[in-house]
Amino acid sequence: MPRWEQGTEDRLREAALALFLEHGYENVTVTQITERAGVTRRTFSRYFADKRDVLFAGSDQLPAALADAVLKADPGLTPFEALLSALERVGDTVAARVARHAAQRQAIVDSSTELKERGRTKFAAVSDALDAALQQRGAAPPTAGMLANVGVAIFRTAFGRWVDEPDAAACSVRMREAADELAQALDRR
Repeated sequence: MPRWEQGTEDRLREAALALFLEHGYENVTVTQITERAGVTRRTFSRYFADKRDVLFAGSDQLPAALADAVLKADPGLTPFEALLSALERVGDTVAARVARHAAQRQAIVDSSTELKERGRTKFAAVSDALDAALQQRGAAPPTAGMLANVGVAIFRTAFGRWVDEPDAAACSVRMREAADELAQALDRR
């Protein structure tokens, strides 16, 4: 049984974030991260596939988590209400998991074209998963696809606002605010 030192993953993440902020994401190597964290490259590979994974680890679980939350929402809810319920529930879960490094991570992603593209790819997978879940709940395919894209827009907007001011309101509150803002904008047309 391997004996891994407790806290190694956190040390690696802390080292990577500090280096990314100091030198820019593109200018940092895995070797620099491991040296700063005081571990070997092999140890790094036990926790992360590459340096991008330091920022996106666990994000592959988001599509399934949101789709599952849509499917488990009260059957009496409309497709949009089920979507919003899922966004609120999963948003708080994600926020709790990433709260410690959310602002740093977002600043790093925003500064890199490569990382922004990775984020877009991640959210395309979220949209596909939401689309499928909404169709499973009975939404017509064109409507499900549109709502899935709207859900991604609400999630990204609300999560970004939560990252900017994490102590001002829960992420679920930000989800509801973003949905309300969208509804008000649509009422004005």
